[in-house]
Amino acid sequence: MSIVLLLVGMALLGAPLFAVILASALLGFRQAEIDLSVVAVEFYRLAEMPVLLAIPLFTFAGYLLSESGAPARLVRLTRALLGWMPGGLAIVSLTACAFFTAFTGASGVTIVALGALLYPALQQAGFRENFNLGLITTSGSLGVLFAPSLPLILYAVIAQQLAVGTPVSVDEMFLAGILPGILMLAVLSAWSLWINRRQPLTPFVAAEAWAALREAKWELPLPVLVLGGIYSGYFAVSEAAAVTALYVLVVEVFVYREVRLRALPRIMRESMVLVGAILVILGASLASTNYLIDAEVPTRLFETIQEYVRDPLTFLILLNAFLLILGMMLDIFSALVIMVPLLLPVAIGYGIDPVHLGIIFLANMQIGYFTPPVGMNLFIASYRFHKPVMQLYLATLPFFFLLLLAVLVITYWPALSLSLIGR
Repeated sequence: MSIVLLLVGMALLGAPLFAVILASALLGFRQAEIDLSVVAVEFYRLAEMPVLLAIPLFTFAGYLLSESGAPARLVRLTRALLGWMPGGLAIVSLTACAFFTAFTGASGVTIVALGALLYPALQQAGFRENFNLGLITTSGSLGVLFAPSLPLILYAVIAQQLAVGTPVSVDEMFLAGILPGILMLAVLSAWSLWINRRQPLTPFVAAEAWAALREAKWELPLPVLVLGGIYSGYFAVSEAAAVTALYVLVVEVFVYREVRLRALPRIMRESMVLVGAILVILGASLASTNYLIDAEVPTRLFETIQEYVRDPLTFLILLNAFLLILGMMLDIFSALVIMVPLLLPVAIGYGIDPVHLGIIFLANMQIGYFTPPVGMNLFIASYRFHKPVMQLYLATLPFFFLLLLAVLVITYWPALSLSLIGR
């Protein structure tokens, strides 16, 4: 008990998360009289995971895109193609943010990078301020379920290391996220169309649409390059990440010439800081997970929960509530490495498919980013747009309840996640 209090105290005093996780693993192994070199072995195992190469490569590609004019081109293109619809610019915002978050991860980069473009455009088009704030704050985490999202890759890596239940691959997670991600986009798009049905329309201009297509012609192949390359069998995930990073580098530096060569070291450093944080936490988590398995913590947790929760439906309700709270308190990467090793064996005990659990987990965490009172995106948007946090709370509530409804559909309709992978 004293050890638990010590670790909680470390966390409250601001100790880095990886240090708390690593301390818990070291203390656990020491009490079990296991050689502490097993922790170093777990860090070494990271180097033997080929799929982990995808994380720094996709992250670097995302940061390059955010530094270039890609966000402006994406907004112009989607506006030219969808601006004629009622609420079309709102759908533009949702689509652009989902695409961007898929490459940058749910790290707040989307709000910072696209907010400067989308918020003034929505204001000028006559949309209400609270709607605009709610839309952009919410959209900042959309895209987590779309490839090549880092959380999808990280969940697959953790599930593979646990080796419980049906094996999980990155390819399967990429496929499983497509339909749930589209559902969440469709729900918010339908709401945006309905609430702005009397909004003045922007007529479709073929010349503008063609010009926008030509301007963005080098970035349009990106989703095809990633998904088509992986599912056609031409690339493994790590190879697709390498091709994507090289393609984005050539396009943004040498074709558009919007990113200067001298800026590359800074972009590499900034992107690798995020990657380094993920890998350090992951290495510490693998060590902690091994201790938890040796101590049979997941088994005892399942037995305890089963005393009070008999059926999978009740378990899923409690799981959703827990994950929403978790999403407010932790960033998505920390939540994955801390909770998946505990939750996955328990969920499998209730007959829940590991891939389905991953989609439920990430969909909830996506909402947690803007769940009052402490969702991370609320504070990022408040800082970015110079608005009170209370105003952001009110602005995001309609979007929160709509996406919560979508999460319930994803939770209780497993086929939505599993049909494309044939389970």
